[in-house]
Amino acid sequence: MLNQLKETIRDKYLDFGFTDEQRKAVLIVFAAFIALAFLFFTLAQGRGSEPVETVIPEIITPTTPAVAEVLIVDVSGRVRKPGVYSLDKGSRAIDAINLAGGALPGVNLSDINLAHILFDGEQIIVGAPKVSYSSNSGSPAKAKAPTAASPLSLNSATLAQLDTLPGIGPVMANRIFAYRKLNGPFTLIDDLKKVSGIGDATFAEISKLVRV
Repeated sequence: MLNQLKETIRDKYLDFGFTDEQRKAVLIVFAAFIALAFLFFTLAQGRGSEPVETVIPEIITPTTPAVAEVLIVDVSGRVRKPGVYSLDKGSRAIDAINLAGGALPGVNLSDINLAHILFDGEQIIVGAPKVSYSSNSGSPAKAKAPTAASPLSLNSATLAQLDTLPGIGPVMANRIFAYRKLNGPFTLIDDLKKVSGIGDATFAEISKLVRV
């Protein structure tokens, strides 16, 4: 009976004057077309179900390049090239001296803290003449300690008097004295900050005890 049904379908729907071989070819082409159509439909359905990815454009914020802080330092005294130099923040006294060509032969640098971190506007005096406290003795003469009511004059104070200031020992007193000798009288109390070794803490302690 099945064979009879096949014969009926073949004779009724595929009888276009084709031979058996032609009918087989038509059936193969038709089946291939159906398969391709099904495959295309399946792929289209799969693409439609995929979530759409939203692409958010990246916003690039322009950055300002960091500018290195620069210190202006005056190197004077017995160096090869005295002058005003620019150094990076965090530089030390030895860097400024080397930038000025180094100390002259025979100059003793022991009175300078070569590891001292520089600040803007500082002056480094290399080989400043040391002045003794007394012409008769190596020990300092006793001097009355200054007070806020009776401040010490920076421009007329002796080494012994400078040594009475809190936080100022013989070495620092020599630096203040040498600064005054090389640069002339102090015009501002703030000029004390230009003396190597006098930081904010020391200046705050002695600023009310001195005058110009």
